Amino acid sequence: MPIQSDKDILGARQEGRALASLLGFSSTDATLVATAISELARNIVRYAKHGEIVLGLVRDGGRPGIVVVARDEGPGIPDVPRALAGGRSTSGGLGLGLPAVRKVMDELHIASEVGKGTTVVAKKWIVEPL
Repeated sequence: MPIQSDKDILGARQEGRALASLLGFSSTDATLVATAISELARNIVRYAKHGEIVLGLVRDGGRPGIVVVARDEGPGIPDVPRALAGGRSTSGGLGLGLPAVRKVMDELHIASEVGKGTTVVAKKWIVEPL
């Protein structure tokens, strides 16, 4: 889904929560997925102005999960480890976006090139009850 405005952030968040619920995530985990989507989409609007969020089902063996891919052709992230450290922001914000996504998702991979854009792939796995 295209991301260009705050309205798109809300739509992506709602779609992510709905998909996570449909896949069998708990209400709490569906909310965490929605939060990660919101942070990633907000970064697209704030830094790149436009991009996209793609949601999908992923499997690791028999374990199902959700994958969130955030792509843009914005300015890129010059120092990914620093961006993940938290508490630092190039926009004057709190610097919680990517560190928050890393905290609430099970896997996070970032590919970024300055002047060319960024692709973030985040995965969350369904935890089977004991």
